[in-house]
Amino acid sequence: MWWELDGSPATIAQLREYLRDESVDAFAQVEGLRLKMWIADEERNRWGAVYLWESQEASRQPLPSRAREIIGKDPDFEEWFDLEASVEGVYGEAQLARLGAAFAGA
Repeated sequence: MWWELDGSPATIAQLREYLRDESVDAFAQVEGLRLKMWIADEERNRWGAVYLWESQEASRQPLPSRAREIIGKDPDFEEWFDLEASVEGVYGEAQLARLGAAFAGA
């Protein structure tokens, strides 16, 4: 899903603060959530997220998110896909949690 932030009172910088202060910790406790990645495109002023769920049932639960409230509207784009395959490649950073611009310099 993603939001077009033009016309929203929210900025990408404010949403990054929301991630650090609240959202990342809240989503770390969600049962059945395998992975959530928050994404941003500063050039196009977009904010969004990609979720990987253990099951469709898990994806239907209420989520601890205030993004709609902060941004002031529902997402402009929201789609569901089936996972066809997954793989973990060779990597140097073992922990994926708390990486990204929201935690840079934090």
